[in-house]
Amino acid sequence: MKSTVFTVALIFSIGALGSLSFAADHLVRFDGGIGVVPVSSSAAPVNDNGTFQNVNRNDVRGVAPAGQPWVIARLKADIGFDGTIRVQGEGLLLSGGNNIGTAGNATVFATLFCDDIEHSSNLAGVPLEANGDFIIDDLLTPLPPAPCSNPVLLIRTANGGRWFAAGIPKD
Repeated sequence: MKSTVFTVALIFSIGALGSLSFAADHLVRFDGGIGVVPVSSSAAPVNDNGTFQNVNRNDVRGVAPAGQPWVIARLKADIGFDGTIRVQGEGLLLSGGNNIGTAGNATVFATLFCDDIEHSSNLAGVPLEANGDFIIDDLLTPLPPAPCSNPVLLIRTANGGRWFAAGIPKD
């Protein structure tokens, strides 16, 4: 009986240590993504043509949104303590406007915010594939602090820095 209890305790201990070392390999992780909705709120139409007054942009940490709504099917990102970042995105596509359902020939980069400080991958970015897939494998500059408080990950356009998608933090 003592041997069985010891074995079970040992298995749980090894599992706990393994998960701690796995968690310690990354500063921040994101699993899932949210596409941009450019406007967060607006007042009633001013005239018959539907023009709105007092439109509030959906800025995040001071970054303006893309001009059209976008969707993202899947996003995973791992940020290491050494500033390495790997982002895998799938299906980042326009969900409005005349180019709906396309990647809009966009090029993207990633920005991690720790509190309100930006840490970005190469601003030249990587091009979206026709289906909206992309991989960013880079280093963030400046190096993010450890711990990273209030992390926010934005996928941004290399042409102007507006945001297309945001990551969902993973515990």
